Amino acid sequence: MRYSLREPTRELVDSMIDVLKHADLTIMEIGGQKRSPETPGLSKAVNRIRSVRETFDAADALLIANPKLSSTYAKSPDVIELFLFVHPVRQTTDKVEAFASKILQMQQDDSRWHIRAPSHPFTKAVMRTNAQVRHDRGGLTAGFYFRGKKQLDRTMADLQSVVYVPAARQSHPGDDPSKQVPAIGEYQQDQEETLGKTLKTSEKADFRYRLWTLLHRLQGFESRFAFKVALVTTLVSIPAWLPQSRDWWNNNESWWAVVTVWSMMHPRVGGTFQDLAARVSCAAIGAVWGGFAYAAGVGNPYVMAVFAAIYMIPMLYRFTQSSHPRSGVVGCISFTVVSLSAYTSGGHPSIVTIAWTRGIAFVVGVVAALIVNWVLWPFIARHELRKSLSAMMLHSAILYRGVIAKYVYYSEGDEPGPEDIARSEMLEGRLREGFVRMRQLMELTRHEMRLRAPFDPLPYSALISACESFFEHLVQVRQSALYFQPYMVASDPAIVASLTAPRRDAVAVILLNLYVLACALRADRPVPRYLPSAAAARRKLLDRMAILEAEQAQKREAEGKSPEERKGRRWADVYQYAYSGALTDIVENLQELQKYTKEVCGEVRWESDILVGM
Repeated sequence: MRYSLREPTRELVDSMIDVLKHADLTIMEIGGQKRSPETPGLSKAVNRIRSVRETFDAADALLIANPKLSSTYAKSPDVIELFLFVHPVRQTTDKVEAFASKILQMQQDDSRWHIRAPSHPFTKAVMRTNAQVRHDRGGLTAGFYFRGKKQLDRTMADLQSVVYVPAARQSHPGDDPSKQVPAIGEYQQDQEETLGKTLKTSEKADFRYRLWTLLHRLQGFESRFAFKVALVTTLVSIPAWLPQSRDWWNNNESWWAVVTVWSMMHPRVGGTFQDLAARVSCAAIGAVWGGFAYAAGVGNPYVMAVFAAIYMIPMLYRFTQSSHPRSGVVGCISFTVVSLSAYTSGGHPSIVTIAWTRGIAFVVGVVAALIVNWVLWPFIARHELRKSLSAMMLHSAILYRGVIAKYVYYSEGDEPGPEDIARSEMLEGRLREGFVRMRQLMELTRHEMRLRAPFDPLPYSALISACESFFEHLVQVRQSALYFQPYMVASDPAIVASLTAPRRDAVAVILLNLYVLACALRADRPVPRYLPSAAAARRKLLDRMAILEAEQAQKREAEGKSPEERKGRRWADVYQYAYSGALTDIVENLQELQKYTKEVCGEVRWESDILVGM
């Protein structure tokens, strides 16, 4: 087997590399950015990949017809691993050929200029910002996490609205056969409206719904941010309203503290001790350097320009390129205010007075902004990380339920179509982005203040890795089920009925474990010591399936199959092996999730443990 498919597979890989290389050259030529003197020969590369594919198919057909290929090859892991490598390579050639054909079509199209309307959605275009704006806002971490979480929650809400309609145990004589559900039940879209929509359409509850919408809106981070800004600016500007302090407030321009508060406030992230030290230091250094700039040349603008060039270059770099842009902003503003205030006032009453009064105003504004962000609705990265892990487990449970329902245990006529596959791939892409955002969120926990003990990120990192592994194996289940499902033994209604109970138990145990772990993380409560065993339920299902598969194998040997049917059966066995292995890995990942969740949240103790501790 290895020698018969080694050379054709090698030729397939080489031909795909050649096609991609010439496709890149062709795209550069179409765009007028030719980078290599080599002439792109994409047409020849496409013809080569077609001939190599035919050679591979011929070798594969000879292997199928070989009498030495035992029908029990599906029980050999080495053979299965070989097939699992070869078949995806063969499938990739079709995708690469389609890609190259599209590029050839683009090359043959009219190359004249055309005016085309924007294809990007308008709502996304309005909300889109460039990388520098996101950096200045601090949105590369917390902001992106919250925005991605909102999109993922909305997508999962649509998927969660699909409900399962179980089959009736007994059919009644008077029932319409066309309205009866299939033997294993079916998943239907939930027809019940949500509470908000129901209240919205009700005339009697219209006022209550509007009031609830308004109050619910006030709970958002925008309203909280507006309240914090209004509160701290009001408190800082109190001296301006008192007669005994109004004069020194105006003479010393202490209102720069209010401006600093406004610029240092953040709707999401409050900041750490490191941020506080950096911002206060930059504000103080800017005030002192601004005083030096004026005093060095006694108000000479050219001398002040030299001091500005020396100081502003590192501050602007800190603002535009470093991970602490707000400290660079306050440093630039502090230097500008002190130097220009001294220049416009002619250095009166004294440069020292101007420097320290404006500098104190900037320091007060920085400290006030961070303290309010720490006290009122603070952003605590470790708490958000724990809640995000809980949400990801719930999303994994919903995805697991959807994959099992749509790709594995579906009824006849409800096979997954191209739209279902595209939707699943879109959902999987958003979940992968969620894992990236969680790791970025975990980086924010490194410098957070914590009085009890240093925060240990290792259990959280292991929990994220275990959850991601669970998700990747679930993707493997979905992909494998597309190829072996038509040949599964579960096509017989009698077999379906006999497998219903063990299937239900295996699925329910995994869902129950995920829900319990997610709720424990969300509420920060200890995990029960003993949870239902997913391994035992899986073992029970595998034993039952082994018995049924042995019976079906005897029937297939007795009936005899054509070469095409044997080829389809072979790939069905290969992907069934991959599917079963992925489900077994899911059970192992579930045990890891239990282990690391207990390290994060703790474990419920028995009363005897409490008595022994006393």
